[in-house]
Amino acid sequence: MHAEDARPASTITAARHDAPAPSTLALRRVAIDTWHENVAYLHRDCAVYRAEGFQALSKVEVRANGRHILATVNVVDDAAIVGCHELGLSEDAFQQLGVQDGHTASISQAEPPASMAMLFRKIGGERLGREDFRAIVQDIASHHYSKIELTAFVVACNRAELDREEVYFLTEAMVASGRTLDWREPLVVDKHCIGGIPGNRTSMLVVPIVAAHGLLCPKTSSRAITSPAGTADTMAVLANVELPFASLEQIVRTHRGCLAWGGTADLSPADDVLISVERPLSIDSPGQMVASILSKKIAAGSTHLVLDIPIGPTAKVRSMPEAQRLRRLFEYVAGRMHLALDVVITDGRQPIGNGVGPVLEARDVMQVLQNDPRAPIDLRQKALRLAGRLIECDPDVRGGDGFAIARDILDSGRALSRMNAIIEAQGSRSFDPNAPRLGALSFEVRADASGVVAGIDNVQIARIARLAGAPKVPGAGLDLLRKLGHAVAAGDLLYRVHADFPADLEFARQACERASGFTIGGADAQPHVFVEF
Repeated sequence: MHAEDARPASTITAARHDAPAPSTLALRRVAIDTWHENVAYLHRDCAVYRAEGFQALSKVEVRANGRHILATVNVVDDAAIVGCHELGLSEDAFQQLGVQDGHTASISQAEPPASMAMLFRKIGGERLGREDFRAIVQDIASHHYSKIELTAFVVACNRAELDREEVYFLTEAMVASGRTLDWREPLVVDKHCIGGIPGNRTSMLVVPIVAAHGLLCPKTSSRAITSPAGTADTMAVLANVELPFASLEQIVRTHRGCLAWGGTADLSPADDVLISVERPLSIDSPGQMVASILSKKIAAGSTHLVLDIPIGPTAKVRSMPEAQRLRRLFEYVAGRMHLALDVVITDGRQPIGNGVGPVLEARDVMQVLQNDPRAPIDLRQKALRLAGRLIECDPDVRGGDGFAIARDILDSGRALSRMNAIIEAQGSRSFDPNAPRLGALSFEVRADASGVVAGIDNVQIARIARLAGAPKVPGAGLDLLRKLGHAVAAGDLLYRVHADFPADLEFARQACERASGFTIGGADAQPHVFVEF
């Protein structure tokens, strides 16, 4: 496999020779995770802090070991954190400089990012061009923007919705901001869901099925943004997902697939930075969603992508017209980027599978692979249909035959064998004493009336699972015992909530008391949705 670095500048670059004379301090690693933001800590009584006229949240340039980073200043009053002759750096910032505690560093006022004028134009509602987006995205990938400036960009793009040409420019710029992979094969497949449906761990079934068929499927996934688990979070229950790129390449070459976290591959790095802002804001605008998904897939070297757009009353997309508009936007940008795209609109009225949360979702996946009679039928069927669509990318497979081929691969045990091989290659956690286990604390939620399950609120179910601790606590989440259409009597068990910590359990309990996420009514009260399968 061949990798190309398309960035004109990296996150860490050579020091500028035209910068003003800096001031020198001893570096100190401050063990604070600032989540994709470089933060510098200065004591309020530091002579450099006073002399340079720094103030809280101002941008500074830090140089050490022939490298430089931009960081946001935080002011400290406690010498136990940072002394008067020290410069503290957050975890990310310290790692980027690649030095030891106590190493000499210089600090000076930072020049505003070159793209700031373009950002102000977007805030003002102007349409931006290709070079504008390239400049903004490069500064984002290089950590030249503070969280406040990033937030301004995300909100501006959400408020004045990007037109389809702008979405294409943003996608193109995000691909160019990092590494692009070339697997030297004509057919590289992937599957992605836009999210919003708890459970729905189809990728962990699709990958071993299509890899067993012989297609190359290097699946790199992000961690959960607003959901109780992402594919990487769930796979981490079974295997190591944080792999050096050389190992990842070898696994894909040997087993035709992988299920790994994409953060170590430097694919569309600006997307990871933007997600750090989108997550707390719960912003997922159509344009940014399209650019985020497609930039990752194109950078990863995919030639063919099956995209799952679920629709339902509490899904991200709530009507067929909205789904069709999103589909056309995805198809337009994918076409411009030369990516073969098959969009599938699916049933998003309720969670997929029985588990919500990493450990519970991993259980569901393995039950399907093992053809266990307790395996959730909805997860199995959806995964088979998506895998079938990908298998039909194979020029030797007739259209319409993919589902039967996928079913045969699953029923025969070949998908399980392939999954076990991938888990072993990535580093199995089955014998790890610290491997995640189901949360030991639990409570049950029961029906308050007799009738039929007429509605399940995806948003509330996800919220309860996150309050219980998922995905940070892998064993936290919900185990669903009832689905749409199931008849229940008053007092019947609807689901069980698991947690590891009493405080998390209590937060989840309080949320359930306000709204369980389940609606009990008549059989005719179920929402109807017209989908492709």
